[in-house]
Amino acid sequence: MAYVVEIKPSARKRNADVGRAVNREGTTRRFESRRAAEAWADELTGGGCDNVWIKAAHPADQSAVDGYLVSRNARGELERAYDKRRRRLRGGDRSRQQGLDDPDV
Repeated sequence: MAYVVEIKPSARKRNADVGRAVNREGTTRRFESRRAAEAWADELTGGGCDNVWIKAAHPADQSAVDGYLVSRNARGELERAYDKRRRRLRGGDRSRQQGLDDPDV
């Protein structure tokens, strides 16, 4: 029995190795088991690439796949932040806002 995995676009965007795998072999992969699919996802995550993992398909999912390769949003808090908040999240906002009539300008 094969375990079929579909690679989601989010995983391709976040991890260059996943994008290369899609270019070589397409968006669907077959594995011997879920454990083999998870081992493949772990290999793709190694080397400093963004995390990807296998998510089981919902029981009501009508597609022919058993799971999906998706990405983890490891940098999500920083990416959703506005510029000022992003600076604070990176370690502080030491900038000083100045007005137009400030003589130091």
